[in-house]
Amino acid sequence: MGQVTEKKVADSVAHMTQIVLPNDTNILGNLLGGTLMHWIDLTGAIVANRHCRSPIVTASMERIDFLNPIPLGHLVILKGSLQYTGRTSMEVRVAVLSENTLTGEQSEASNAVLTYVAVDRQGKPVPVPKLILLNDTEKQLYQEAETRKKQRLADLQSKVKEAKGEGSV
Repeated sequence: MGQVTEKKVADSVAHMTQIVLPNDTNILGNLLGGTLMHWIDLTGAIVANRHCRSPIVTASMERIDFLNPIPLGHLVILKGSLQYTGRTSMEVRVAVLSENTLTGEQSEASNAVLTYVAVDRQGKPVPVPKLILLNDTEKQLYQEAETRKKQRLADLQSKVKEAKGEGSV
């Protein structure tokens, strides 16, 4: 069987649902940020793995926005989807909703952008399938992610130069 060279965004979408238990909360009774970050990374990793079907590593978490607290007893609904693929990297966005288990009311709680790299068993980067973009929204998200990637690479080059004493401080 040959390797898949292209896949659609829908081929790798992942959803995960968790309930906020007492052990997951801070002293205010809300979900710990670190626990949410862990769940976001797991959801994003599932998306990336579904796309490339090889081991993946988390390369970066571009940003995470904590928009609203998630109280004890609420459901946490994480929705991850691929936004961009490079040669060996993949950008995933994870949206997080909080659902009141008594009323069913949902609200946006967080969102994050993460980058994963596909690797072989020795940890060397390997190519990933290209992303098939089916609509204007997917195309726009792809272009925005491509811009973020260029900025990340420029920032990284600047930090490397600065670390070597070549940049201005």
